[in-house]
Amino acid sequence: MPLPLSIVMPAYNEEGNIERAVREASAAARGLVDDFEIVVVDDGSRDGTAARLAALAPEAALRLRVLTHPVNQGYGAALRDGFRATRGELVFYTDSDNQFDLRELEGFLPLMAEADAALGFRVDRQDPFLRIVVSGFFNGLSSLLLGLHVRDLNCSFKLFRGPLIRALPIESTDFFVDTEMVALLHARGCRLVQKGVRHLPRTSGRSTVRPRDVPRTLLALAWMWRRLARDPTGGGVATE
Repeated sequence: MPLPLSIVMPAYNEEGNIERAVREASAAARGLVDDFEIVVVDDGSRDGTAARLAALAPEAALRLRVLTHPVNQGYGAALRDGFRATRGELVFYTDSDNQFDLRELEGFLPLMAEADAALGFRVDRQDPFLRIVVSGFFNGLSSLLLGLHVRDLNCSFKLFRGPLIRALPIESTDFFVDTEMVALLHARGCRLVQKGVRHLPRTSGRSTVRPRDVPRTLLALAWMWRRLARDPTGGGVATE
């Protein structure tokens, strides 16, 4: 029997964040739905993330399930495997770095009455200036090439209909996965809504996004453009 809500959280070397992230996700979900699950994908962490998750697992109230990649496969691969493991009628995902207040999910759930996905955009973004500039350029270029009208493609605060996201033919294994997901949903004529969400400073760990990722991301954007040019639905199953 499907659950009302699944929360997917990829984690890579987040030993300083993961315990708080799981507990706050559980508390937020418990205040919103009767039943839920938290699916954490430990993507080959080399620090103490696995040990922290193992210590949390016996706490039944957290509703925690852990998927483990023996080696790091990438952000997109972690999300894809996490989505496919969910059982929720609605599937939400966020990062494990505690840069969002998950209580704001309360304002997203009502949007799903008439939408297939609710996409967050960061308000007062707490990232280095250069990263914000590069992200803005990429967001604008992606929107232009792919025909999107999305304010913040890479915001990791997104809510989907469960059957839809589980069937989406996600191929990206890196951070381009956010753009791929939105582009595929748009290509299928899905109903997308957007809502602002407050962005918080990272207090532990560090982002794994690096300047060297920029050329690879631009190549991925060209690949996505060609993919949609060949098949307007992006391949796979076009509907739920």
